[in-house]
Amino acid sequence: MPGRFRIQPRLVMATSTKPPSGMRDFLPADLARRNFVVGVVREIYERYGFLPLETPAVENVEILLGKYGEDEKLIYRIMHRGEELARVLKDPPADGLDADVLSDQALRYDLTVPLARVVAQYGELPKYFKRYQIQPVWRADRPGKGRFREFYQCDVDITGTESLVAEAEVCAAACDVLDRLGFDGYTLCVNHRKLLRGLIRTAGIDVAAEGTALQAVDKLDKIGKDGVLGELTERGIDAAAGARLLTLIDRAADETDEACLDGLAAAMTDDEGRAAIEQLRTLRGLLAATSAGPRARIVPKLARGLGYYTGPIFEIQVHDLGSSIAGGGRYDELVGMFGKRKVPAVGLSLGLERILVVMAERGMYPELAAGPELMLCWLDVDQAAVLGVARQLRAAGVRVEVFPEAAKLGKQMQYADGPGVKAKWCGILGTDELARGELTVKHLASGEQTSVAFDAVASHLRARG
Repeated sequence: MPGRFRIQPRLVMATSTKPPSGMRDFLPADLARRNFVVGVVREIYERYGFLPLETPAVENVEILLGKYGEDEKLIYRIMHRGEELARVLKDPPADGLDADVLSDQALRYDLTVPLARVVAQYGELPKYFKRYQIQPVWRADRPGKGRFREFYQCDVDITGTESLVAEAEVCAAACDVLDRLGFDGYTLCVNHRKLLRGLIRTAGIDVAAEGTALQAVDKLDKIGKDGVLGELTERGIDAAAGARLLTLIDRAADETDEACLDGLAAAMTDDEGRAAIEQLRTLRGLLAATSAGPRARIVPKLARGLGYYTGPIFEIQVHDLGSSIAGGGRYDELVGMFGKRKVPAVGLSLGLERILVVMAERGMYPELAAGPELMLCWLDVDQAAVLGVARQLRAAGVRVEVFPEAAKLGKQMQYADGPGVKAKWCGILGTDELARGELTVKHLASGEQTSVAFDAVASHLRARG
């Protein structure tokens, strides 16, 4: 019947322009800070003889599986594509579809496992391969302060040697980076995976439970002794044995390294653990000869949850920050998982995002240039002439932005001093200036201006900072 029904307009939901949770856009000012820090990292790493390396964002999933313990659940898997996905969905296995059936690739979780794959793949690498790598990694983790799902790591690793000189070198390189960036209150915490294994045996815990025990111990600073003891019990470890382990590893904060190692040696009943203590004594001596020496501290409760560590392990902790900004250790068996030969290796990773957060909160950045030095404004002149002047200034080293449209001079200068641009200078080019081969150069903050020959603009700006 007429008038009985009414067509409702279709509701169109606005598309969210926010990036996915835990991932970010980097605007020009953000990138200026990131590039500054990365530049320092590259300079220091190369000074130590580390060579650059990059690997694909995507790895075959079997490369990543079995390397990260419980954290394996945080790997970002990539579903089959196109015909392969259609085939799997059309004819699924009898026991159903799961992650292993639906995916064969994943985003890299860290930079260490890809390095191990590269070392196994290429026989022409140096025997003692010193590499650095600065690239993003992805983890399906819960985002938080300084914790993201996509973030950059800055790794240094040395493969091919069991010498503790390698440990000292990667630790010293990381400390040099932090010192150059202006960090002061931080500690290089050092421990040994075989010391932890010896303490687990000394406490009366079956070595088969080592992995699960260390996953719990790694949370000691976050959930405290009672929390860890409860988690150890939940993981099937006897409460009395768990309490003995915590007594052994959670030593007094004011204890010297020598006293700490002496006390551990006196309590240790395991030969492998005793050997690890002696290695830590040697490593302390080597670190003392480097810039890392004053920062280093033996910390028996340091566990590092990843399963591939086999020897010394370390973290860099900044005072008053709830999490570490660097971590690493020796992983002598990882490369061998991908090939027939065993290749010892050790490395350390700086967390770029956490460094950036701390530096921003503490006002540690120098003044950084994120935009043009000079906005080239113009009136009543041919646009090709404007571009020609800009080319000459850029060739002399001036960062120049050309105002793109014909507009009143006041509007051009307002834009030059506006948000997101903030040029320090304006260069005004009119018919008179063009005829004289000069630019009217104006300092936007003070209003001071003067006429300067095109070929002298660069020196004029440099002389006035």
